[in-house]
Amino acid sequence: MKFVIVGYGRVGMRTTNILTSEGHEVVIVEQDPEKAQRARDDGLETIEGDGEDERVLERAGLDDTDAFAALTADLNVNFTACMVANDHGCRTVLRIDEDYRQEIYEKYAADVDEVIYPERLGAAGAKTALLGGDLNVLADLTEHLTATTIPIPEGSPVIGKRVVELDLPDDARLYAHGRDKEPMTIPMPRTTIEGGDRIALIAEPPALESVREMLRG
Repeated sequence: MKFVIVGYGRVGMRTTNILTSEGHEVVIVEQDPEKAQRARDDGLETIEGDGEDERVLERAGLDDTDAFAALTADLNVNFTACMVANDHGCRTVLRIDEDYRQEIYEKYAADVDEVIYPERLGAAGAKTALLGGDLNVLADLTEHLTATTIPIPEGSPVIGKRVVELDLPDDARLYAHGRDKEPMTIPMPRTTIEGGDRIALIAEPPALESVREMLRG
């Protein structure tokens, strides 16, 4: 698969390392000359320029890109870049660096496929370590599997089914379920799926598209 990453800082670099280790093609868009050169030194195709500039992003080849992630520390740059990628039919991932608040999430989540907030994820990892959890196990797991949340649209073929009855393809595993705008929890045996619900699952990256097709219809 081909991915375009805007921003080759801490988050962008680590994301790219995982993707390339799995054999994916990654193109970097980076405005800072030093970071752009670092990406080139790492053997990556690199477009040096402003991530908000549509002409710069199109040089990365958006029309044949499977997914696009805007991972800079500037939320405005990330959002603008994702809107350009949306116009080219890319799956979009938006990084938020501000303190996580529900209203911030809701403001941007409707316009992109996924919103990530690395600082919150890091805090969750620190809590796990402080409570005696083995963070290395989680790190090893996520090198090979991907955790994602998929919204269930109205008209999905799985609406009305019990969550525990879902037969997900390619050994994907469901681990949480939530109603629209409600916290996600481990589903009870009688929990049925409704339009607007969200389902969290773990799967190998190549299996995600077939899982999405099944759940969205």
